Amino acid sequence: MFQKIKVACFIAMACLAASCSPSKDVVYFQDAGQFETLVDDNTFTTKFKVDDLVSIHISTLDPEASAPFNLYKVSEEDGIRPEQVSYLVDKNGEIDFPVIGKIKIEGLSPSETRELLREKLTDYLKDPIINIRIRNFTVTVLGAVNRPGTYPINGEQITIMEALGYAGDINIKGRRDNIMVIRDFDGTKVYNRINLNQKESLKSPVYYLTQNDVVYVEPNKSGKTASNLDQRSSIAVSIISVLVTSTVVLLTRN
Repeated sequence: MFQKIKVACFIAMACLAASCSPSKDVVYFQDAGQFETLVDDNTFTTKFKVDDLVSIHISTLDPEASAPFNLYKVSEEDGIRPEQVSYLVDKNGEIDFPVIGKIKIEGLSPSETRELLREKLTDYLKDPIINIRIRNFTVTVLGAVNRPGTYPINGEQITIMEALGYAGDINIKGRRDNIMVIRDFDGTKVYNRINLNQKESLKSPVYYLTQNDVVYVEPNKSGKTASNLDQRSSIAVSIISVLVTSTVVLLTRN
């Protein structure tokens, strides 16, 4: 009987050990040295894509002169307070801008778009101030993270580390060395992988995310081995409970 108990204990310990991940698998930037400097030569710039919603506001010292270039609508939620209209980048990569008409901005950065608009507004306005913002900049984080979901982003750029921060970081079941970033270019899906265990990931072309990127964290070996880690833990706990009960019964009989 005691031999059977020993065997069962071994099985329980093996189950628990299989659910653990070595510390080397969960540490970011493992090869970064003390006070080491890594120059960021990434020239990433956000570019407009098809289906982007772009907010553009034109202002000058003469509000009446710039008024025709700013469209507003009355929001039902806010009553009579006007809400500025956003421009949808259509399938041709264009927006329909007031007075000027169609303007192709797909593939342009916000700064490049500002220069383009400033050039086209020369005949209408003097020294216009142009503010541009992507209204539907989101990233989606899925897989072995603590809070998977789609997150709205303020600003023009976000790193993959910041996106994982929104998602509550990678959990103990997730691989940090083989994260997939799915990116859309004109309807074509491009798949890239990044190893966050290594400092060179800071130079990866997907370290900076673009709008509508999908970040997928695949499960590590322990996560793949078991169909459900919670079930494995429950089994281990059940075995230990049976062992304890059996031991108590044996000791009582003796």
